Amino acid sequence: MRKSIKLFTTMLVLAVAIIVIQSLSDQKVEASSQELYVYNWGDYIEPELIDRFEQESGYKVIYETFDSNESMYVKVNSGSSPYDVIFPSEYMVDKMAEEHMLVELDKSLLPNLKNVDPYFLDQEFDEGNTYSVPYFWGTVGIAYNTEIYDQLELDYPTSYQDLWNPGLVDNVLLLDGAREIVGSSLNSLGYSLNSTNDNELNQAKQNLLNLAPNVKGVVGDEIKMLMANNEAAAAIVWAGDAQLIQEDNENIEFITPQAGSNIYLDNIAIPKTSSNIEGAHEFINFLMDNEVASINTDYVGYASPITSVMNEPEHIADETYYPSAKIRENLEYYANLDPDNLKRYNNIFLEFKISL
Repeated sequence: MRKSIKLFTTMLVLAVAIIVIQSLSDQKVEASSQELYVYNWGDYIEPELIDRFEQESGYKVIYETFDSNESMYVKVNSGSSPYDVIFPSEYMVDKMAEEHMLVELDKSLLPNLKNVDPYFLDQEFDEGNTYSVPYFWGTVGIAYNTEIYDQLELDYPTSYQDLWNPGLVDNVLLLDGAREIVGSSLNSLGYSLNSTNDNELNQAKQNLLNLAPNVKGVVGDEIKMLMANNEAAAAIVWAGDAQLIQEDNENIEFITPQAGSNIYLDNIAIPKTSSNIEGAHEFINFLMDNEVASINTDYVGYASPITSVMNEPEHIADETYYPSAKIRENLEYYANLDPDNLKRYNNIFLEFKISL
């Protein structure tokens, strides 16, 4: 009898324990479903919009940042990242989709996709926008200080080749990016910034070595501060950064070389590691809202692909940061180079930096 009571008691305790564990597990699932992990570039969203989304959706946003497509890729590819929404550039969308790392988007959950200008949709890197939608775009070009140029008695630059001017010794800053700098060297020679031709790449390498005397430094985010503080006459920068520099220095101008340069398109996508695909779609759709996009653009400074924002009077009149269709004809997206060619670009850039 005592054994039976003891056995019954043991079974009852186990049953209660299972119920408690199941309850805690359900609570954990419910809690995690209310969280949304967002992985974005640094300073690339109006912070108040995150608060607004949380209030409107009920989700708790866990927000983290990265500083390059490659570092984002490595973390997501590890398989252990919790991210639900990521912001890859065009060539990285291509790469991640090719490696089955992205979720196919459910367009029925993205009614605001209609707000995106058709020019930015159905691009070669993601035909039909199967895996991504546009977020911000811009160009790579030259930010230059008119006051310093006037002091040096030099004509203002109109092309990349102008940065090789002997009068610019120790007066040019460069982004610390192989695709941007090797690409600009290729463009200055009249070649595609995605070239894989041996002869063209060798010429681009020698061209960069010839530029070395003019280079003051190859830098990262600090390029904005250096240009704002009159530390150099010119710099190869992203358009969005140039706009931020202009806010701190009225002598800064920016041009996109009409002979050719890079047009970049940062996108929003959902990695297959996501545990909140529904919330991810809701966040993506939120960012494509006309009003939200306008607020976000005012904060970030980069060009928006949302039609209503592009048609705001100040943007229509601004060919510096919203270049005309004619200028865009000579611009190229970065192609998703195969590993061997990507290594060639990196080696050229490394050899150039070592020469400085």
